Amino acid sequence: MGNAAVAIISSVSATATVVVMIALIRRCRVVRKKIKKKIVKKVLEEIERKNRVGAACDALEDVVIEIGPVEKFLNEILNEKPMRFSSEQLAACTKNYSSELGSGGYGVVYKGELPNGLLVAVKVLKVSMNKKVQEAFMAEIGTIGRTYHVHLVRLYGFCFDADTKALVYEFLEKGSLEKYLYCDEGSTATRLEWATLHGIAVGTAKGIRYLHEECQQRIVHYDIKPANILLTADYTPKVADFGLARLGERENTHMSLTGGGRGTPGYAAPELWMALPASEKCDVYSFGMVLFEILGRRRNYDPCQGESKEWFPRWVWERYAQGEIEDVVACDGIVGDADREKAEMMCKVALWCVQFQPSARPTMSSVVRMLEGEMAIVPPVNPFHYVMESSSASTSSGLWSGTYQSSRDTTARESELSASPAAKSTDAMIEDVERAYASVLAKQSL
Repeated sequence: MGNAAVAIISSVSATATVVVMIALIRRCRVVRKKIKKKIVKKVLEEIERKNRVGAACDALEDVVIEIGPVEKFLNEILNEKPMRFSSEQLAACTKNYSSELGSGGYGVVYKGELPNGLLVAVKVLKVSMNKKVQEAFMAEIGTIGRTYHVHLVRLYGFCFDADTKALVYEFLEKGSLEKYLYCDEGSTATRLEWATLHGIAVGTAKGIRYLHEECQQRIVHYDIKPANILLTADYTPKVADFGLARLGERENTHMSLTGGGRGTPGYAAPELWMALPASEKCDVYSFGMVLFEILGRRRNYDPCQGESKEWFPRWVWERYAQGEIEDVVACDGIVGDADREKAEMMCKVALWCVQFQPSARPTMSSVVRMLEGEMAIVPPVNPFHYVMESSSASTSSGLWSGTYQSSRDTTARESELSASPAAKSTDAMIEDVERAYASVLAKQSL
């Protein structure tokens, strides 16, 4: 009996031990699974963290890559202000001024190359810096140095020291429009197609419009002419030579000029030779004269053309007034209805631009729109009504056998003259104009 009880107890104990062992084994499996899950979770979290770090590093690299061009761009913006060169630097970039491009009243222009390979045109001013040259130097830096436009020549910098006074511009391969318009003896310039000439006219108008209407300060050039319209390799026009330019506040419609006789004879507006306030409409007048030369591919004054066509703008008006505008268009040998229509538009715009009264001339924004066919052109009125034929040779030039006469609109004229600092009568003003223009035109013919 005792042995049986012992056997039972032993059996129960073994069974309990087995049960406990099974329970422990199961518990160990559960714990192991939990530990495994935690380990896997930790591993996944670590992988995810590393991925996030990697992504952040990649993003940082992208930012660094993007910052490079931005920094370069910002540096270029800062460098757009005119740089100051030394005389030694200019001598080096022009190879001691070995390649001359041309010369003018204020100095000589040389071809140069900056250390970065950029070609430039270096205008070296006369060493004797008289008042006129000083004004031109400051006008260039004070106007074109503050602006940037596709149709304005870029000023890269200047030099102003004891040895050298110079201005450094972008180099324009094709030179000035002047050599493509006139068939001068010995000229080797390429004959431009009409579409190219029309594009040059529109581009030039846009450059002047920017000066008048889009700059922070209005800029009046005062010397618009073919010689001051330069061309890139693809014949994109750029207005150049701001030596006579003036800055003005937009609310001031007129600028006071001293010295008189500004601009180039044949292109300068009448008010520039009178004691009258000048405005941006002076540039509109000059641009009109340029349009005439583009239309005829000739100088506006050419005694070889015969007396009737000697002064081209007046001949154009006569043909237009008689309904024979086709004769004007034929001057350029234009063929095709589309080109002929553009030429007729240019003719009408030119006649409006050279109106004697500045207030009658259009703004440059209107000029651009008319040239591009976006604005209807009102039939122009006679811009030369103040010119009368004279049987006597009152001017030695033979260029313009006429004088200014009063428009008889005394009220309008006196109102315009009242804005002048000089208190002169209408008759006195007309006499001044007669003498000034007779002198100017006589000089032009020499």
